[in-house]
Amino acid sequence: MSTSPSLNTARTGPKITSSWLTLLLASACGLIAANIYYAQPLAGPISDALGMSPSTTGLIVTLTQIGYGLGLLLIVPLGDLIENRKLTLLLLAVAALSLAGAGLSAHPLPFLLSALGIGVGTVAVQVLVPYAAHMAPEASRGRVVGNVMSGLMLGIMLARPVSSFLTQLYSWHMVFFASASVMVVLAAVLSLKLPPRIPSGKLNYSELLISMVHLARRTPELRRRALYHAALFAAFSLFWTTTPLLLAGPLFNLSQGGIALFALAGVAGAVAAPIAGRVADRGLSQPATALAMLAVAAAFIFTHIATPGSSCSLGLLVLAAIVLDFGVSANMTLGQRKIFELGAEVRARLNGLYMTTFFIGGAVGSALGGWAYANGGWMLASWIGFALPVLALAYFLTERITVKSTT
Repeated sequence: MSTSPSLNTARTGPKITSSWLTLLLASACGLIAANIYYAQPLAGPISDALGMSPSTTGLIVTLTQIGYGLGLLLIVPLGDLIENRKLTLLLLAVAALSLAGAGLSAHPLPFLLSALGIGVGTVAVQVLVPYAAHMAPEASRGRVVGNVMSGLMLGIMLARPVSSFLTQLYSWHMVFFASASVMVVLAAVLSLKLPPRIPSGKLNYSELLISMVHLARRTPELRRRALYHAALFAAFSLFWTTTPLLLAGPLFNLSQGGIALFALAGVAGAVAAPIAGRVADRGLSQPATALAMLAVAAAFIFTHIATPGSSCSLGLLVLAAIVLDFGVSANMTLGQRKIFELGAEVRARLNGLYMTTFFIGGAVGSALGGWAYANGGWMLASWIGFALPVLALAYFLTERITVKSTT
């Protein structure tokens, strides 16, 4: 008995050949990913409004990150079992309800529970990225993934200044209400425009989770790429955790509006993702990876060239933000392009492991940055930031030596 053409199409998916569908996925990823970062510059105002103690203010951001991390490990792998569009819409519903709950909160507990839900719902973005890879033709997969990742990076980089500006114009509640509305509209558009994609996996949920342990153990390329980006994302998180403190301090004395404008400079780095995708399609991932690591290391060097607090120093900080975000964005795309070659049937699990690893790296980078800035100022924090991509590069060179010795 022959398989129906419609079922085959649903399983393999019509290939992404139109720029509008790529643009839709890129926009969706950016809008969804931004949800993790809206609260970061608003922790102070939210804490004051809800009557939270200084010791619990950090939970405003931490619980969102915990929810996202749990979702990466426990929900994103379901992309190898559940029809991807339905899974995405379910997660968007969780995100929308949680965002609305955060906006309506007048006490700490409801807000913190909502923050946890926001993190869980936001992993929809990591269902859409492998979905884009599935739907892209092999020859242009890097370009498609790169374009989608540029949208994701734009969302991450724009979230902080957007939330700061909206809070200045209205209130922090409006940030969450606005994003909840966007999630509802986005879900409606995706339900109408995304082709279905039914995975061929036959595992049950417990077998799926156990298989992730085996994938991590038996896939050296995944481990390497995840650790490379964990180091670079740690440097990224350290930079963006400590530079607002530096800019608000006595050397620069910038207002919150000025810091928000500084954060916008990093948006220029998002152009690296589609460039990296095209480079990967041409088989140049290895040299591009080295250049990305060198760019992140160089960004921290730039901040020490001029006299601290001078106009030249501020300009070099802006340049450093652009170069650093360029390197991090490029390396993320190169890594995902590489791991997506390892098997279509395990793509969601590979992505979940990749994202979880470097997300942990980002959390470590933020913690290191806060500690280093408190104990040694920008000098200590920046040299730790410099060391992270250098360590990644040293590890990367062992791969090159191993490859050379076996050929």
